[in-house]
Amino acid sequence: MNYKSLLVEVTEGIATLTVNRPEAMNAMNSSTVQELAEAVRMLSAASEVRAVIVTGAGTKAFIAGGDIAQLKTLDAIGARRLALLAQEGVCNAMEQSPKPFIAAINGYALGGGCELAMSCDIRIAADTAKLGQPEINIGTLPGFGGSQRLPRLVGKGRALEMILTGEMIDAQEAWRIGLVNTVVPLEQLLPTAYALARKCADKSMAALKLCKEAVHGGLEMDLPHACRYEADLFALSFATADQKEGMQAFLEKRKPVFTDT
Repeated sequence: MNYKSLLVEVTEGIATLTVNRPEAMNAMNSSTVQELAEAVRMLSAASEVRAVIVTGAGTKAFIAGGDIAQLKTLDAIGARRLALLAQEGVCNAMEQSPKPFIAAINGYALGGGCELAMSCDIRIAADTAKLGQPEINIGTLPGFGGSQRLPRLVGKGRALEMILTGEMIDAQEAWRIGLVNTVVPLEQLLPTAYALARKCADKSMAALKLCKEAVHGGLEMDLPHACRYEADLFALSFATADQKEGMQAFLEKRKPVFTDT
């Protein structure tokens, strides 16, 4: 598809989804959010895509938040409509996708940008990255799921500190509190993300889908029900051809040939 604010490239099964508004530090307007929803849906369904890297154009920003000039024009109904589109069409859709999504955070990841990164399965940050939820500074609050995902990742107290003060943190602090998985020099960001995506892409897509369902679904349950949910998904994996191939390959000391079935 032709996008105005996105670049999509697929190489050897790895898709790179780039928010491409460098003149606005890749800030998202409603059109960008709509395009992201379409791209996530398309990449999730594409059989040739096995993993997705999400990043921003240039070196200054991953996504510097929402486009404030446009947000200022919204009334309460329009704001809710935009929030639900971003939550359900983009952020929830990435979590619920059968494909792994990896955020390559190359600069400022603020507001909606931080929320988009938190919706990815794995986050890699350049050592120049800055992350935060600064919405309080403009009289509002996170609207794309940040008030819910941030405490799940870093704990209630640390999340409230970031949300109530609106202060940014650097990449090393984000790693220390568990907001990102690893920090690398900027020039190594995309190669590192690609190598990680490649590791995921080589696995069974059927198993990857079940792993994501176990983690994301189980987090919303109490522990006994979550463990029962895991057991059900574990059982489902034994109905796949890939489980049989994987175990047989292990016993034969060879690399498995998965068919994603």
